[in-house]
Amino acid sequence: METTNSNPLLCDIESGVCEMPDSSLETTVQTEAATHKPVKVIYFTDPICSSCWGIEPQLRKLKLEYGDYFEIDYRMGGLLPDWSYNSGGISKPSDVAHHWDEVSRHYDMPIDGDVWLEDPLNSSYPPSIAFKAAQLQGHDKAIHFLRLSREMLFLEKINIAKWEHMAAAAEKAGLNVEQFEIDYNGEAKGLFEEDLQLAAQLGVRGFPTMFFVDSEGNQEKVYGTKPYAVYEEALLKQFPAASKKSIDTDWQKLFTKYNTLTAREFSELSEMPREQAGQFLQTLVKSGNLDEVVTKNGSLWRILGQHGS
Repeated sequence: METTNSNPLLCDIESGVCEMPDSSLETTVQTEAATHKPVKVIYFTDPICSSCWGIEPQLRKLKLEYGDYFEIDYRMGGLLPDWSYNSGGISKPSDVAHHWDEVSRHYDMPIDGDVWLEDPLNSSYPPSIAFKAAQLQGHDKAIHFLRLSREMLFLEKINIAKWEHMAAAAEKAGLNVEQFEIDYNGEAKGLFEEDLQLAAQLGVRGFPTMFFVDSEGNQEKVYGTKPYAVYEEALLKQFPAASKKSIDTDWQKLFTKYNTLTAREFSELSEMPREQAGQFLQTLVKSGNLDEVVTKNGSLWRILGQHGS
């Protein structure tokens, strides 16, 4: 779905896309398919992409049900280079605040837009480079780092473009912070440039964009925030033999797998109706099992004393 909006931070809520200006023509994915699993998912995202935060429930469910059949290659797309433009109804950081509050309600994922009033980010490039630095220390730690960074930004209103906050997320994610800083100032910048070049080559014009690629290089693209069935269908089209694994919906098992969950995520994974899921999580807080991080636009729950992943 094309949009006329040319400001990447003014995401199209209906199409579920945070779109960049000056999109190029699309080309076919010319990268190697998965080496260990039948399907490779090339996922173009950005640490500050609100629509990408909106698909966390679907993505987490896909990993639990079909994780044996695909691996995700996380690529950073460079959503906000800087503020040297005036487009799409947004010319300064404070213009984003109200929009993020709207996005939060639409996706039923907690986002506090007041970060753009209190400590606005000047670019998404620093946290993107930081993610590439985290990747150099392992895939799982990098995903943990990205999740922590997003929780800091969307819920705690923390400017994750500042080094001290990136370093704090790295430490919580179990990274070697000294090596993380070396890589951030060195190799990670080149890796980020490679991601930007690949995005341009593939005609990626917004986030989230996912290419489901099979072993022969055939691809299925999912553009924007979509219902779970769309991602499931894309995977099965590339590998019809994939069989769905049953999710253990016990709350302790879910929080063991994912240390932090929103009510929307818990509802998606447990298949508990959304309103009932929120009430159930509240009872676990009252019984001393979970800690609740409250924002003006929703909450995040976690096992007491733990951080997100």
